[in-house]
Amino acid sequence: MRFIIILLPWLELFTLIQLGVETSALTALGYVLLTLVLGMWLLRRQGEGMFQRLREARQGAVLGPQLLLDDMAVGLAGLLLMVPGMISDFAALVVLIGPLRRKLQRWFGGPQPQPFRPGDDASGPTTLEGEYRRLDE
Repeated sequence: MRFIIILLPWLELFTLIQLGVETSALTALGYVLLTLVLGMWLLRRQGEGMFQRLREARQGAVLGPQLLLDDMAVGLAGLLLMVPGMISDFAALVVLIGPLRRKLQRWFGGPQPQPFRPGDDASGPTTLEGEYRRLDE
């Protein structure tokens, strides 16, 4: 794992150099600037939408965990697009495609989150209302 983390920036640089060799340096520079702007736009749009959904949840709407995970995944894709290089851009594309992202999530496993409802607090005592009668008398 450490080897991959050390090797990744060099691979990203290599892919950009190869793009510049195959096309032109100006094309490679334009590609980097385009993905930077696209990543910033995506991150800003997703952040605004996420805060809007959090405001709605604060007013009593149900906030599904899948919705938050999708918001965070799209935010991660925006950050990956801002990193110069084609490998991180490919990873961002994988994260942006919803069905592929969910399939990878199921493949890597983990417990499925439950929806959050404001006012539900599982840590306190639960009161059940109803009628009863004793059977042992």
